[in-house]
Amino acid sequence: MNAGTDIPTIADPLFKVAAYVRMSTEHQKYSTSNQMDVIREYAFRRGMGIVQIYSDEGKSGLRIKGRDALARMIADVESGRKEFSSILVYDVSRWGRFQDADESAHYEFICRRRGIAVHYCAEQFENDGSMMANMNKMMKRVMAGTYSLELSAKVFQGACRLIQMGYKQGGTAGFGLRRMLVDQSGQPKGLLKMGEHKSIQTDRVILVPGPDDEVNEVKWIYMAFVQDRLTESEIAAALNTRGILTDFGRRWNRATVHQVLTNEKYVGNNIYHRTSFKLKAKHVRNLPDQWIRADDAWPAIVEMDVFRSAQAIILQRSEKLSDDEMLEKLKALVGRHGRISGILIDEEEEMPSSSAFRHRFGSLVKAYSLIGYSPHIDYTFIEDNRAIRAMRPELFGTVISQLKEVGAGVVLDEKTDLIFVNGELRVSIVLCRHFTTARGSSRWLIRLDAGLRPDLTIAVRLSPGNQSIQDYYLLPTLDMTLADIGRRLADDNRIELDAYRVDDLWSFFRMAERVRIKDLL
Repeated sequence: MNAGTDIPTIADPLFKVAAYVRMSTEHQKYSTSNQMDVIREYAFRRGMGIVQIYSDEGKSGLRIKGRDALARMIADVESGRKEFSSILVYDVSRWGRFQDADESAHYEFICRRRGIAVHYCAEQFENDGSMMANMNKMMKRVMAGTYSLELSAKVFQGACRLIQMGYKQGGTAGFGLRRMLVDQSGQPKGLLKMGEHKSIQTDRVILVPGPDDEVNEVKWIYMAFVQDRLTESEIAAALNTRGILTDFGRRWNRATVHQVLTNEKYVGNNIYHRTSFKLKAKHVRNLPDQWIRADDAWPAIVEMDVFRSAQAIILQRSEKLSDDEMLEKLKALVGRHGRISGILIDEEEEMPSSSAFRHRFGSLVKAYSLIGYSPHIDYTFIEDNRAIRAMRPELFGTVISQLKEVGAGVVLDEKTDLIFVNGELRVSIVLCRHFTTARGSSRWLIRLDAGLRPDLTIAVRLSPGNQSIQDYYLLPTLDMTLADIGRRLADDNRIELDAYRVDDLWSFFRMAERVRIKDLL
């Protein structure tokens, strides 16, 4: 946030300073307003004039990624084009809770090298470069990192305890299942719709069997696979012929059938910690003995012996193949498609699943390297891509369910992902990844599909870190020009674009709502 009317200045400041504040999800004493109260008092006593405020709200201090304000401030310092000679911070922990204390020191060193002093306003020591100050800072930095480590362990232990009690932690229910909200005594409060979340901290979520028709379809999938020995593709074709859609309202394919056949939630088991992403480190795929599980957490809709038979059939596909034979199949797949991915592997008939390749070779990337395949992917974005892929079907499901709830007719075109509303409006949904420029500014790239020519494009801007939705742009094609296709958005844009920005999609759902003419009179 740049200097504005809420930034106090004095008539003739001895020197100009910037303030940096960071608010995570911790207790109220670290609110940005409380931090600024202390910083303003510190500046007043020292005869300083605050000319700029950098604010990261709702941001973890574990790493600089996603902390746009800190990154922008460091970039401003390094560029030499700054209006301040010092930076005021509430305390050492607001600068960051980096797991490597040297990282915190590194960013302060960058400032000091450019002649910018860093003041920790609420600390009991003066950051004057003395040995005592340096010892205090190092101790505080280690303590800040240790706090995050201990908090992460407590959160993980709490999640494990809830899993073992039979409560679900995140994610969708899946076809044939529903999420049931229960109170702290375990009494049901109602089913959660797609995209809905609990709002009371003491409430919990469990899984329960869904509608009878879906439950019967899940049972049929298993019996068709185990007894009739149909392949996943054959099962998907049969479901599509009967007009059965997935829980996201899409047609079935080999991969979606495979997911149903391999997930233990259908036998009532609650599984957690298959992968780890602790303290913003890399995603780690954990071994089965590290999983946290609660067997019989909810009513099973598939018998255990049937489930085990299905797993035995799936494992036989890869166990009967040598490493070389599996890699040859992978090469053949690349030859047919010119590219490869986990989704393509799971959709391929008579092919070991992507999980089988991960189990055999350690990871898909390792298997790719063994056949000399190097996809043009920046693997630093794998974590973001995984989150975005998981977000997309849930977003589509939420939009479709909300449209149906207001009485709109909805048809999803599987080939184009266009949503046809009331037979009149063609809607495209695009997720816009956040990225940070070299100068530390936020940008989003909106790619409008000129070939499909939807009537309306819902551009979903993701928050820094690309883990959640920040806001939306409802862009009518009639008002868009060729110059708008592939446009980069900043935090603030020209009025012709920002006029279409909304915080939620309620106005879009109201626009699609069917209203009787007499109700308008």
